[in-house]
Amino acid sequence: MVETATANHSTSPNAADWALWSIVLIVIVTVLRIAALALSQVELYPDESQYWVWSREFDWGYFSKPPLIAWAIGVSTAILGVSDFAIRLPAPLFHAVTASFIMLTARQLAGPRAGFWAATVYLTMPAVFLSSGIISTDAVMMSFWAAGLFAATRLRDQSSWPMAVLLGCAIGFGFLAKYAMIYFVIGTGLAILIDPPARRALVSLKGALAAIIGVLILLPNLLWNASNEFATLQHTAANANWGGSLFHFNEMAEFITAQLGVFGPALFLVLIFAAIASLRRALRFDGNPVRLLALYLLPALIVVSFQAFISRAHANWAASAYVAGSVLVTLVLLDGRKWRQILLYLSIATATFAGMVFMAAALQPQWANDIGAANSFKRVRGWQASANAIAQASQDADVDALMFDDRNVFHQMQRYGAAIETPIYMWRRYGGAHNHADMTWPLPDDFTGNVLVVSERPYDVPRMRDDFDRFEPAGSISIDLGGGHSRDFTLWRAQGYDRVLRDADYEQRWAEIDASGGRD
Repeated sequence: MVETATANHSTSPNAADWALWSIVLIVIVTVLRIAALALSQVELYPDESQYWVWSREFDWGYFSKPPLIAWAIGVSTAILGVSDFAIRLPAPLFHAVTASFIMLTARQLAGPRAGFWAATVYLTMPAVFLSSGIISTDAVMMSFWAAGLFAATRLRDQSSWPMAVLLGCAIGFGFLAKYAMIYFVIGTGLAILIDPPARRALVSLKGALAAIIGVLILLPNLLWNASNEFATLQHTAANANWGGSLFHFNEMAEFITAQLGVFGPALFLVLIFAAIASLRRALRFDGNPVRLLALYLLPALIVVSFQAFISRAHANWAASAYVAGSVLVTLVLLDGRKWRQILLYLSIATATFAGMVFMAAALQPQWANDIGAANSFKRVRGWQASANAIAQASQDADVDALMFDDRNVFHQMQRYGAAIETPIYMWRRYGGAHNHADMTWPLPDDFTGNVLVVSERPYDVPRMRDDFDRFEPAGSISIDLGGGHSRDFTLWRAQGYDRVLRDADYEQRWAEIDASGGRD
């Protein structure tokens, strides 16, 4: 199944046509996605608003992520002005870059026809349809991952100093986008161990140059972390959540099942079977490109599956696997019997249809409600209405500050709350900062004025009450999100802020209260 021909077919009569069609495909899909962004009626997801907040002040790192996503948003909004469209615009552009390098990689390994279909597989991937409509670290990182994969395959076949430079830049900037770029480094290490052509290319002066460039690009972010108590690295480790109960077969099963939706059901199964089959004879050093690609996709899938088993994992945590994965399934399905090609074409058609349905739902919220998809869009609806209602509530209450208990709501107020004239702050649940909002904008310890508390987390209301001398109900706000969903806030008027020390006794006391159910 996986013994794909490795000859480069660039001299075939249709090579120029395949190259042209690849470029046309990438351009058309990107233009359509940009147009959809311009027409979209969905507001920013809370993390997108947080990235925009970061972009207003360039730095070498931020609380939970490396800096590249903020830089990209900063450039876009500097050129186009601040709007949801400008904040999200880098996403489809980065995916276009990723598709281009995927096309070049497949072309290098198996010819221009493979390049066209590999780019098509990536562009129509269900997760890419979603990711092209939001700005995320995955969109940024995967473009550099794809550039690195292309550079590595070119170095493997044709020793080249420019490709060594590209490889180093791709690794360095990939890490500045997301630390999941570590899986690329692991894949490269495995390639050096298992694949002789890769070993000859990378255990060399050119490989050393690539490593030096990558380290130099990443170095300022490492220094930033060192001067900020390794905030980003600590957050990344905390996300793994290994401090709770371990061993969750259900979480691992959910993660693996979710990958069927990320990559597409048929293509994901082909990917897994082809990758495993290609490594069954790992000691047979025959230069099989499918084996090389498997080395760049399996580390992410295996490590994140194990992470899900130990604790939990989001479906996108292994997204980087599908750069090499798009090339692998294309090489496998284009080679051999006709049914493989039919499976490839049907998978692309099905994914495209599903993606178009999703885009239509994003463009027309009422239609999303009608087809029962309102739940999927509730977190990107109603934020301007929420901000306007909170602005009115703060004006009516005549207070000195607004305080929030949820960082997502806080960042959305920064984005959509231009009408809020009252200073806004975060309530700090823990002794130290646990997110960018409560690190940067905590309610000051010496605050003496009246506070309107806006809570979306009833679970934490008793704890907040503990931090004030007076804490009285002040109403509520409910925002209709469509499809029977709403966003609900409780309002509390508070005075006499005196934050209780978050020591071990505090946490133990509240653990006992929680266990007894005696919160109120």
